[in-house]
Amino acid sequence: MAVSDEQPVGIDELLERVRLDLDRLSPEEAYEIAEGGGLLVDIRYAALRERDGLIPGALVVERNELEWRLDPQGSHRAPEATGHDLRVVVVCNEGYASSLAAVSLRQLGLRHATDLTGGFQAWRAAGLPVVAAET
Repeated sequence: MAVSDEQPVGIDELLERVRLDLDRLSPEEAYEIAEGGGLLVDIRYAALRERDGLIPGALVVERNELEWRLDPQGSHRAPEATGHDLRVVVVCNEGYASSLAAVSLRQLGLRHATDLTGGFQAWRAAGLPVVAAET
């Protein structure tokens, strides 16, 4: 989605617009993608990870580093950022910031990037695996 110079929009409208281009996933769908070789990327800040735990196998990347770490062509990419066809599921706490982050990754060419509806809280409520964060 391109940013328009015409009329300012509020965050709720922006979120609604960007989600039109995302095939957002349920916790169970995200789990299946991870099991099938996709990459879950946890962008929650440290205090939330320490409080609530981690999704086993998820790549933890602070939101302000996400594009640098996931760009397959970037000099600061994570080893997991293997190519533009990688299935990436961005996970935030409740599924709001992750939508904006997924669209940003799509703009970098990660055409399968999407996010988890309801975020980490939905994952945990679905009874999917969570491990304690190391302190």
